[in-house]
Amino acid sequence: MNRCYSLVPSALAYLLALDALLMPSVASAQAGLRVPPIPAVAQAGTLQVLQAPEVLLNGQPARLSPGARIHGRDNLLLLSATLTGQKLLVRYTRDTSGLLHQVWVLTEAEARAATSQ
Repeated sequence: MNRCYSLVPSALAYLLALDALLMPSVASAQAGLRVPPIPAVAQAGTLQVLQAPEVLLNGQPARLSPGARIHGRDNLLLLSATLTGQKLLVRYTRDTSGLLHQVWVLTEAEARAATSQ
């Protein structure tokens, strides 16, 4: 029975060491990258959520689709209600009925690149 206990700590130590080696590379790979990237067909604009699903897009009334996804600056999904009243520089795509379907809130670097185009 003693032989089994001697393997468990060494296997656990091996897994922890492997985890410690892989974690920095995963974190650095995610820094500043959007996965998947913002599609080239996405248009740039200014978004202000009034009361979801009602929004202003470039000062004009628009509407979020029922399955709309809003990707934050860190590429995590945001709830539209948390953005109420904020004016955000975004890139967006519409669905086949013209509703806003995917929205990406731009980082400062992405906003500079979008305005320079």
